[in-house]
Amino acid sequence: MLDCLVIGGGPAGLTAAIYLARYRRSVAVYDAGHSRAALIPKSHNYPGFPTGISGVELLDRLARQVAFYQVPILGARITSLDKTRGGFVATSRDGEVTTRTVLLATGIVDVAPQIDGLDEAVSRGFVRYCPVCDAFEAADRRIAVLGRSDAAISKAKFLRNYSKDVTLLWQRSSGPDDPKDLVDAGLSVATGIGELKFHDQKILATTDEGEKGFDVLYPALGCEVRSDLAVKLGAATGETDCLEVDEHQCTTVAGVFAAGDVVSDLHQITVGTGHAAIAATHIHKILPARRR
Repeated sequence: MLDCLVIGGGPAGLTAAIYLARYRRSVAVYDAGHSRAALIPKSHNYPGFPTGISGVELLDRLARQVAFYQVPILGARITSLDKTRGGFVATSRDGEVTTRTVLLATGIVDVAPQIDGLDEAVSRGFVRYCPVCDAFEAADRRIAVLGRSDAAISKAKFLRNYSKDVTLLWQRSSGPDDPKDLVDAGLSVATGIGELKFHDQKILATTDEGEKGFDVLYPALGCEVRSDLAVKLGAATGETDCLEVDEHQCTTVAGVFAAGDVVSDLHQITVGTGHAAIAATHIHKILPARRR
C-alpha cells in the first residue's frame, strides 16, 4: 500500500511527489498526459527563469527530479477512486493500486475555440488562455477576447491595461447588456462572430463588419474542472466547481487532498506548487511514523 497516490503529473503533482519522496514516503504518480502547463510556449512569470521557460521544459525538469528519488510516473488515467477500510483503491487500465492518502492534481481543461490551425496558434503564442501569465508579452498588440459571458468582459477589461487595441468578440446574437460600460473602458465590440482561423501570422475573425485581424486571441469560453474523482466520493465544490479545501489542502473527504487548478480559480504554476508543498507536508504529518 502506498502512503500517497498522486493523480496528475503537472507542476503541482510532480512537486508533491518530490516533497513526499524527500519525506521518505512511498508515492507514485499517475498521469494521463494532458497537463495544461504543456500548452505554455514560454512562461516569463515563473520565478528563477529570467529569460522564461516553456511548459514542456519545466515538466521535463520536474519529471527528472522526481525520477532522481525513484518515484514511478505511470502514463495511465485513473478512472475510479473508492474508499476502503484502510484508505483508498484507485483503478486504471493497468489494474488497481491501494493507498493511504490521495493527492489530486488533475487540473482543468479550457474550452477551446473552433479555429483552423489551433494547435499551431497555441504553440506559437497567437492563442493564449491566461492573461495573468502573459498579458505583459501581449502589450501594445491587437488583442481579441472571445466569449459571451461576464468572464469574457472581465478578461477584456483586464487586458485593456496592456493595450489600447482590445476587441471583445461577442458570441451572442444581441450585444452586451451595458455597451456604454465597455465604451467607457476603452473596448471595441464585434458581433456576428463566424469563422475563426490562423493565417499569415494573424488570428482572423469573421464579424458583422467583415473580417478583422488580431495579433493575439484570448478565449474566454469557460473550462472543465477535473474534480470528478473526488466529487464521486462526496467532496464539496465551490461556485466555480473547484474543490473546497482546508488550510492543509484537504478536501471535505478525509485523506483526499487537492492542489493546483482543480482547487484555485487563479490558474498559476506558482499557486499549484505552493498547494503541493502544503498538502505533501500535512500528508506526511498525519501518516504513521516510519522509523529507519
